[in-house]
Amino acid sequence: MIPKNNTPPPSDTDAEINTDPGSWTHSAVPVRAAQAAASGQSMEDYLERIHELIESKGYARPIEIAAALGIRQSSVTKMMQRLHEQGFAVYQKHRGLTLTDAGEQVALRIRRRHKTVSEFLRILGVDEECLQQDTEGIEHHISNQTIARLEDLLSFLRANPKTVSAFRNKK
Repeated sequence: MIPKNNTPPPSDTDAEINTDPGSWTHSAVPVRAAQAAASGQSMEDYLERIHELIESKGYARPIEIAAALGIRQSSVTKMMQRLHEQGFAVYQKHRGLTLTDAGEQVALRIRRRHKTVSEFLRILGVDEECLQQDTEGIEHHISNQTIARLEDLLSFLRANPKTVSAFRNKK
């Protein structure tokens, strides 16, 4: 995930934690953690799409970013400010957005994860629509260790196409 801002984690005094497993009352701490994770995931999605646009068009303007993500341009503008403030991107009016080295590193990492997960699901025979949805969900929550092991498995499977064929014929 993208490094979080330098705010300290919430303390136990920020919200009352109910330890009764049968209780329906929830602490605000897990909610804040989920919101932070979603925010990081959203930033990763932006960085991934921005990188793809820069690679294909040579630039990334708010209108193209909005179209690529299927969102409003005003949302893109807000995120561009956040990306700039956190050191992941530089925005120049009328010239578009460029990624800093840190932003490019995050984008490349998430694109690698995307490629690895989608290739794995494709080998499993998952249909393309489901594959895309699942990849978008998995790529942000999978550990570096698991990605490395998946890449090793994919290398093995590419070197052993008969194994893949035998698996696919088992349906």
